[in-house]
Amino acid sequence: MSKSLARVRTALDGAGVAVEILEMADSTRTAVEAAQAAGCQVDQIAKSIIFRGEASGHAVLFLTAGGNRVDPAKATAVAGQPLGKADAALIREETGFAIGGVAPVGHLKPVAAFFDPRLLEFDRVWAAAGTPRHIFAIVPQVLLDLTRATLADFTETV
Repeated sequence: MSKSLARVRTALDGAGVAVEILEMADSTRTAVEAAQAAGCQVDQIAKSIIFRGEASGHAVLFLTAGGNRVDPAKATAVAGQPLGKADAALIREETGFAIGGVAPVGHLKPVAAFFDPRLLEFDRVWAAAGTPRHIFAIVPQVLLDLTRATLADFTETV
């Protein structure tokens, strides 16, 4: 088991959240790939989008429905600081995960997190489990509570 996958398992077990982590045959790097692998709607994928807080210099996590896009102006407003692109080094240093497998839990350092209300419209959502091929299903309210994220409107209006 990879270190990243083990950290996700430890975080879930430590919180008393019983979920099955599945290894998929194909990549789950994108929301579309993950939805195809899980057999669910794209919006049931809880994407982990990381920005760099320009004031703090730290990663800021936005958990959003797979079909939604983060609106930079709204995200900046809810984060309370200007946001920039997080490079792979910052993401790995603060979360411990590589791009394409960033889990919502099991980060190396505490990460400010915001949660898309769209995810709460489903009985369950799927999230990355620390690798580009591992995912887990979870009740969205449990994921919100587990991540201690702030429920906020930060997506583009289509």
